[in-house]
Order: sequence, then structure tokens, then C-alpha cells
Amino acid sequence: MYWPLTLVGALAGFALASIPGLLLGGLLGQVLDRRLGLRGWKTLGERLVGKPAVADGNLLFVMLGRLAKSDGVVQQTHIRQARAEMQRLALSEVGRVAAIEAFSRGKTGQDNLRGPLLRRRGEAQELLRACWRMAWADGKVGQAERELILLWGKWLGVAVEAQEAFSDAYSPRRGPPAAAADSYQQALRLLGVSADSEVQQIKKAYRRLLSRHHPDKLAGSGAAPEKVREATEATRELHNAYALIRQRRGFR
Repeated sequence: MYWPLTLVGALAGFALASIPGLLLGGLLGQVLDRRLGLRGWKTLGERLVGKPAVADGNLLFVMLGRLAKSDGVVQQTHIRQARAEMQRLALSEVGRVAAIEAFSRGKTGQDNLRGPLLRRRGEAQELLRACWRMAWADGKVGQAERELILLWGKWLGVAVEAQEAFSDAYSPRRGPPAAAADSYQQALRLLGVSADSEVQQIKKAYRRLLSRHHPDKLAGSGAAPEKVREATEATRELHNAYALIRQRRGFR
């Protein structure tokens, strides 16, 4: 790891006041490096040309955008999963706009996320679980997705074994799901609504069921992995059912 302003400060201090100047200049430079989140010369260059760093509040959706694009094409399942994460976080309208912008930024793959992730180690589990949910959104995890998440986990200080447990918790069950929303009527029954239900009633039912079955609640309470997998599959079925109803009824 290189701290650019630490090095510059130390050299400048040494030129001005020998060893005491080197120590003082290095200390001041390190303070600036930490405050500005500078982890190397590349980050410093980005700041100098005016490219804004990834804000901590946008980091998750930048990560999700990069994952969605990592295999080449962003699919509708990825977009639905991003929306589900916004729903899970109960983002305001302003927050949703910021999350969409961060997701689009992540798709470019131009940001170095090492610095932001090192600062968010206390939220490692939450970030990585969301990433594995995105990776499994289309039913499979590609090599590029896997390598990205494992690298991010390394920066977050999470062991590979723990990462594998996260992945397993969100992988789809083998065999046909118990209540797949493969038709409009099945989707309505799954959400407990009817074809003539009001849009707000449908949305309310979806949010209530999503909250009840969300796997994060079980994972946080120490539930068995198979229970978390069942909740993950139930959540995915809810997403699919809601997407089908929304498409048929023509609302957002």
C-alpha cells in the first residue's frame, strides 16, 4: 500500500528540516491521506483530475452494478435484484435516485473499490450478503462474479470459508421450487391478492411478505443454513411473482 501524500510530506519535510521535518511532514501527509481516502497514486490522480471518489453511502450499489455487468450483460433479474435491495433498505425517493446512479456507475467498472471497502469492514457481512444475492439473481454465479466477490471479501477481511457459506445460503435449491410463479394466477395466489386488487394493495402485500421471508432475518438470528436457503428461495419466488403481476397490470 502506498500513501502518496505521506511520502510527499516526508520528502518535503526532510528537504526543509532534515529528520524532524521528515517525521512531521510524513505525519501530516498521512493525516491527509486518511482523510481523503488516498490509497495510492492512482487514487490521487483521480482526485486531481476531478473524478469524485465513491461515497460510502453509494458503495453497495456501485458493487452491485459492477457485479451485474461483470459477465457482459445486465439482465432484468439483476435490475429486479437491485430494486429489491432498495426496497430492503427502505430508501427514500432521493436515496433511490442516488442508488440508481451508483448502480450505473458501477457498471463502468472504472472505480478502485479497495479504499472504500477497507473503510467499511464493520459492514462486511451486510455488503457481501447483498453481493451474493446479486450474483445468484440469475440462478448461477459466473467466474467473474465469484472472483470479484472473493477479492472484495479479502479487502473486507472475510475468510473464504465464510464467503462460501454466504454463497451457499443464497444459492437456489436443486430441483423445481415448491411454488414457482410460472403463471399469473399462481403469482396472485402467492402474494395473496386477486386480479382486481388495487395496485397499492398489491404493493403492500408484496412488501409485507418480503419482510416476513427475507433471509437476512434468519441469517442474523443464527438459523440453520437450510432454513436460510428456504427463505432465499421464497424471496426469489416473491420477486418473480411481483414482477409478473407488475408487468401484466402495467405499473412500476
